[in-house]
Amino acid sequence: MFHDTVAEHGMLISGLILLVSYFFIATEKLQKSVIALLGASMTLLLGILPFSGGINEGEYVKEVFNYVEFQVIFLLIGMMIIVNIANQSGIFKWIAIKLLKLTKGHPIAILFTVSAFTAITSAFLDNVTTIVIMIPITFVLAKELDIDPIPFLIAETIASNIGGTATLIGDPPNIIIGTRANLSFMDFVNELTPIVTLIFFISIGILTFMFKKQLKITPERMKYIANLDTQKTIQNRRLMVRSILTLLFVIFGFVTHDITGVPAYVFAMAGASFLLMFKKPKEIYADVEWLTIFFFVGLFIIIGGFEATGGISFLANKLIEVTHGSLEVATMLILWGSGIISGIVDNIPYTATMAPLISEVISPENAHALASVAGQHSPLWWALSLGACLGGNFTLVGAAANVLVSETATSSGHPISFMRFMKYGALITIISLALSSVYLYLRYLR
Repeated sequence: MFHDTVAEHGMLISGLILLVSYFFIATEKLQKSVIALLGASMTLLLGILPFSGGINEGEYVKEVFNYVEFQVIFLLIGMMIIVNIANQSGIFKWIAIKLLKLTKGHPIAILFTVSAFTAITSAFLDNVTTIVIMIPITFVLAKELDIDPIPFLIAETIASNIGGTATLIGDPPNIIIGTRANLSFMDFVNELTPIVTLIFFISIGILTFMFKKQLKITPERMKYIANLDTQKTIQNRRLMVRSILTLLFVIFGFVTHDITGVPAYVFAMAGASFLLMFKKPKEIYADVEWLTIFFFVGLFIIIGGFEATGGISFLANKLIEVTHGSLEVATMLILWGSGIISGIVDNIPYTATMAPLISEVISPENAHALASVAGQHSPLWWALSLGACLGGNFTLVGAAANVLVSETATSSGHPISFMRFMKYGALITIISLALSSVYLYLRYLR
């Protein structure tokens, strides 16, 4: 009787677990990883996803883990290890001081510089990897400037999601879209770079204005920064060289993914394993942000329950149904719907569900008005990419990079509340989607 009830109302129950979990994450009544694990436990205990018990236990476990994005988990762990080991050489402090001297210690100039660096790097690596690299640099910058690091962290997080939108490998949703639509690296660069560049400059301009009062330092501090010496920041040159070469190898692996077919997380784990050969692993493992890792595992299971019960498919189908064959309406609904939903629900399973639906809508077999206008380079694909990637800026849990920054900042004594991030992220997302709407209309729909 109980399992029949769960089976009959599975989508409603899983949706309720998702909403309650997000409520507690937003209100910060409990630590985020605890909430995620509690929600995941309820998902498994209620049988929304098969739990590990009874006959064929291995198959049950396998089915549950199918919903956990282990590529993201292992990518995070690998890059955290590489960055932690590299940080011991002093390389990130050296970069931070170089940035300080280059900008003469002016906080607004630094904010723009680190944001631009983050956006460009995110386009060629991915936004999670870039944020892992930028966090230690940011804390050094803030310490030397003697100001709050949170404005820099928020700006970098938003810049990473914007920059990652520009290329095939910059954000996981683009990889899903590119594979389904048979789009190349240069297709994304040619179609999305113009609007992504515009969105970046406008967004950083807005954030600079909003953070202006928090980005002030004394003339004495400026003078101190001008006289900083970078010579003593490198503590272990051999470790620095080893770390840089390893990081370059990992980056090369990311960029050549289309050629080699080797997933990004494999290169990250290979690089981490190599560097661990020269260190005491127990000490390095202690510095991994395990709260972030467990948060993602729990969240993936909760969202997996909603996906398995048809929740994401239901939402995606509704977006398609209400278009009534209009390419213009479909494009705008997918753009804004993806932007809003991806700010609440992880954009990876959402994109994985939407991609085959869009592929079916624009297929030659569906000979209706919308399909006849669209094709391989349909604006529907670009609407999905822009919405899913840019929507990640909406909330603190909208993208993996956001969660990573939040957890790391909290463990470093600089917590970023859900509502504080949303104050900036929601505004940037709405502006980004509005600009994308104009771009898509002028380029494809008029």
